[in-house]
Amino acid sequence: MSANVLALYKKLTRYPAGHWLFSRAVCMKAPYFGSIKPRFESLEPNRCTATIKHRRAVTNHLGTVHAIAMCNLAELTGGVMTDVSIPKSMRWIPIGMQVEYLKKAVGTLRAVATPAAPIVESDAPYDLPVNVEIANSAGEPVFRARIAMRVSPKPQRN
Repeated sequence: MSANVLALYKKLTRYPAGHWLFSRAVCMKAPYFGSIKPRFESLEPNRCTATIKHRRAVTNHLGTVHAIAMCNLAELTGGVMTDVSIPKSMRWIPIGMQVEYLKKAVGTLRAVATPAAPIVESDAPYDLPVNVEIANSAGEPVFRARIAMRVSPKPQRN
């Protein structure tokens, strides 16, 4: 991703197929996320929402959305939210994730990612906790994640 992710989102989503196009652009940059076919719904500093549809490719042997598909959605929304929220002088990388599976996940799932602590500019690396909650189409939480994002200053270029 880049510092221009939010600008690209705002530019593309003015058009009828803009959310779809933005979602595809993110998956071109990070191809693994394409496996869940995410659809970004909203993006702003400190908040990102995206959905995935319950389809065969993300279904487990129980007929529900696979746990790892939800982990992918959590990491994607948490990462994009972090990317557009941190100062331009900083960079990030996920270093850990704790998850809770709350109930069987069926139907279209919506993830909401928000920071769990203030985002600051710093001369030293720090860990930023990011909360992601995934709910089913009835709005019932089915999954929660807390992702540790390591935020650090970008290297100085000479």
